[in-house]
Amino acid sequence: MAPTSPAAPPTAPEAPSGTPLGDRAADGHRAGPTGLLLTAARLNAGRAAALALLSTVSAAATIALPAALGHTLDLVLDGGRGHGGWLALCAALIAAEVLADALVALLTGTTNARCAAWLRGLGLAHLLSVGPYRAARFTPGDLVTRLTGNATEAATAPATAATGLASLLTPVGGLVALAFLDLWLAAVFLAGVPLLALMLRAFARGTSDSVERYQRVQGDIAARLVEALSGARTVAAAGTEARERARVLAPLPELGVQGRRMWQVYGRAVVQGGILVPLLQTAVLAAGGIRLAAGAVTVGELLAASRYAAIAAGAGAVVGQLSSLLRSRAAARRTAELLAVPPVPAGTRPLPPDGPGRLELRAVTASRGGAPVLSGVDLVVPGGTTLAVVGRSGAGKSVLAALAGRLADPDSGQVLLDGVPLTEAEPQALRREVGYAFERPELFGGTVGGAIAFGPYQPPEPDVVAAARAASADTFVQRLPDGYRTALADAPLSGGELQRLGLARAFAHAGRLLVLDDATSSLDSVTEREVSGALTRDVRSGTRLLIAHRASSAARADLVAWLEDGRVRAVGPHAVLWEHPDYRAVFATGPGEPR
Repeated sequence: MAPTSPAAPPTAPEAPSGTPLGDRAADGHRAGPTGLLLTAARLNAGRAAALALLSTVSAAATIALPAALGHTLDLVLDGGRGHGGWLALCAALIAAEVLADALVALLTGTTNARCAAWLRGLGLAHLLSVGPYRAARFTPGDLVTRLTGNATEAATAPATAATGLASLLTPVGGLVALAFLDLWLAAVFLAGVPLLALMLRAFARGTSDSVERYQRVQGDIAARLVEALSGARTVAAAGTEARERARVLAPLPELGVQGRRMWQVYGRAVVQGGILVPLLQTAVLAAGGIRLAAGAVTVGELLAASRYAAIAAGAGAVVGQLSSLLRSRAAARRTAELLAVPPVPAGTRPLPPDGPGRLELRAVTASRGGAPVLSGVDLVVPGGTTLAVVGRSGAGKSVLAALAGRLADPDSGQVLLDGVPLTEAEPQALRREVGYAFERPELFGGTVGGAIAFGPYQPPEPDVVAAARAASADTFVQRLPDGYRTALADAPLSGGELQRLGLARAFAHAGRLLVLDDATSSLDSVTEREVSGALTRDVRSGTRLLIAHRASSAARADLVAWLEDGRVRAVGPHAVLWEHPDYRAVFATGPGEPR
């Protein structure tokens, strides 16, 4: 684990992601990690100012206290009157220091929590705005690390920077106060300052590189762990638990190397400070004893000088603040990398009202992972038509489905819905008019009914039930303990039932275009036929784009688009295309497969 500075205050529990931080746009992330941290500081300017003020008050009390104690001691030793007022001043300084430090700790915790909430909200909103395909450059585990641990560490920067001036003011003020007491004692202390400066410089250099590498290895391990957990059934069935455990933990030695390196750098600084600071204090005390014997300083002044030597040599606090800032900047760099992914540009054109759902692809080319998937595709789907898209694995069917509703943009060419290029369409209008159902749907909403209603708008309950009936889901939903109000966690679902709920969600929000991306693959033939009939009979009419793997699905469509090697080989009725041997080979049908 990364070393934690003893000077750093504990992090308070984080505020909810909805914590208000103002309505100003956060554009600083475009400038990289430094701009991101500066924006976070601006959003917390009031708290940062209060932190700076309170930490300065604490530093001032710390610097004033030794002089007051020394003067009080001299008055007591001289047997003179008036030391009562000085004792009260010492008590007031101690109380001010304690109170200021308590308020600094409280404000630091709340500021860190607010900054973490803002960073996570910003990162999540941006991640959702870039679309699923652009976000795929990051693995899920790496994204979780960036939005949780890295965001938490980056969020400490504004508070650390706000208190940093005071942490520097304290040793400088101690040195100045020491010089006011006796220039010779200050000169003795200054002889060791170059060594302190060299120690801080070496610490900053060593920490910055190792922290960044440590955080990247953490992200790699998290990514591998999420992969293993998502495929836990496959791992168990294959009996490869030991092999998978070894794969997940393979980066652990590198993590250990970087962790030990951080501890070594940090420990070296602490050891060097632990040796240098007492030596400086001893040197100042020795010189102070000589000055006391010569009558140049009093006993009280010698006491104050010893305290000021300790304060001036307080490299530990500076090292802790510097370590925290370096860790924060390294974490902010990983957050900024996520924010640097360009979002999908939003259009402003409305779709024509009551459009039939005419879908058109013009010279569309798309690549994935640097390899072309679709090449110069031209395709027109008349409004109200059900078009099945078929082809061998890798032909580009799912990419075409993603382009049809602007889950992704083509590398070149245009996709139009009712004459409006999707890149120019207003996003909210597009989401209301284009529905999707997927092969492996993810359910959101808390309850079964909420999962069906989840979408760009909330359909009324009768529409939710009607959509479930159309998707042949109502029967098994009614058997659940609380029907549509059953919590998703309490609803064990088979693959077919999960697909039917995904279809119900799409039916409940059906617009002028409905895209079913292999959304019936887990249904038996009878249920699939029932769903297909209900889709025509009970769901809002419009254009249907079906990614089909069964000949029976293609046979029920009005037209079939046959993809081969990223191009449209033919478009026509299934019965006509069935005469072509290569088309029949796409399905590898058995004797009983419907034509």
